[in-house]
Amino acid sequence: MKRVLIISPHFPPVNAPDCQRVRMSLPYYRQFGWDPVVLAVHPKHRSDWRDESLLAGLPGDVPIHYCGALPTALTRLIGIQNIGLRCAAFLSPRGLELLTQQSFDLVFFSTTQYLVTPLGRIWRRQTGVPYVIDLQDPWRSDYYERPGAPPPPGGWKYQFARLTAWLCEERTFRDAAGFMSVSHHYFRELQGRYPWFASRLQTVIPFGGPQADFDFLRQHPAPSSIPLNPAGCIHWVAAGSLSPSFSHALRVLFAGLRRLRQQNPALAQRLRLHFAGTSYAPPDQAPLTAKPIAELYGVGDLVTEYPVRIGYLDSLRLMQAADGLLLLGSDDLTYSPSKIYPSYMTDRPILALVHHGSLLGELLERLRCARLVTLLVPGKETEPAGEVAGFFQAVAEQRNASHEQPARDSRWFQEHLLAEVSTRRQCALFDEAVARAGRA
Repeated sequence: MKRVLIISPHFPPVNAPDCQRVRMSLPYYRQFGWDPVVLAVHPKHRSDWRDESLLAGLPGDVPIHYCGALPTALTRLIGIQNIGLRCAAFLSPRGLELLTQQSFDLVFFSTTQYLVTPLGRIWRRQTGVPYVIDLQDPWRSDYYERPGAPPPPGGWKYQFARLTAWLCEERTFRDAAGFMSVSHHYFRELQGRYPWFASRLQTVIPFGGPQADFDFLRQHPAPSSIPLNPAGCIHWVAAGSLSPSFSHALRVLFAGLRRLRQQNPALAQRLRLHFAGTSYAPPDQAPLTAKPIAELYGVGDLVTEYPVRIGYLDSLRLMQAADGLLLLGSDDLTYSPSKIYPSYMTDRPILALVHHGSLLGELLERLRCARLVTLLVPGKETEPAGEVAGFFQAVAEQRNASHEQPARDSRWFQEHLLAEVSTRRQCALFDEAVARAGRA
């Protein structure tokens, strides 16, 4: 059996989006011929993101090795908390130690902390072990330079991130043995930037549906920590962070709710919208994002927001407790949220506000699992708020959140989008990457 060293700086019990692919895939790698070993940053270095419930689904026989990181008490003095910057000097020797003391066929970087991926080039020169990179987000991006984009966050840190991406991306990617990505858009961007990239091994592989997590919930039933009040209302839930890129979708959502209230206040009172885990900031600093916009539209009393991050399994329980789910599209058209798959698996009705031409819209159309409201369609920019109002009116009148939900293609989902299937495709990519590296 081949062996893969998986580099995932964030790893359970740290609750970070970029470790979810590895976490969901670990139970299945050996099934497809790969013995996994994980190298992560010790969780004590990200104590603000701990979620012990994530440990429940991890196989007990997969070796997990840890490296250190500069303490935030020190780096915070110069405004740095990024785990990639803080861990690189510790991850480099620890990874080399594992690669020289044990036998590995491949290194797999599955992280959005791209500053650690140049270690793949260094380790390859020293050990000959090829590496594959998981593109969960773009490393270089022009998102904040696009017309109408919000100002970039982070000040000098954003400029530093752009500089390091400009300096390191091409050299790191050129030497990689293969790539996987959640979005074909990322590959297209790289092909446009680097003509040589088109010949590289690359496969689009979504995160997949976490069937093991839902099996665990069935075996360990418990209520969500967030109550859905008041009783008797139709409760819609959106779980996950909300950046400024979601502001247009929020405005359309609340404009539609306001229109319904103006037309029929009694029906509007039957609805409640809940937003949970909307900020990545520490609990004492987490700002409200959705609630202030709702108040501007005069529907703040119908909206509840819990900005503090909630546990992963708790978020699944919350979605299961809801009458319906809200999926909001980003104005970044390449946005591919991993939560689309657990949202599907809760079997709850979904109202999705997606941007015209977005990857999220394409995915939802293929899954046939949501009432879609498409934003910013040329010539129809003012219509979505009316669509939202009409949808909510029908839901409130019928007291049935399943209004206008399409018939789902569950068989296609199970054959293509479960975590087990995603892992099989990863391992096929690993096999081909090792074969090509051997022929090089």
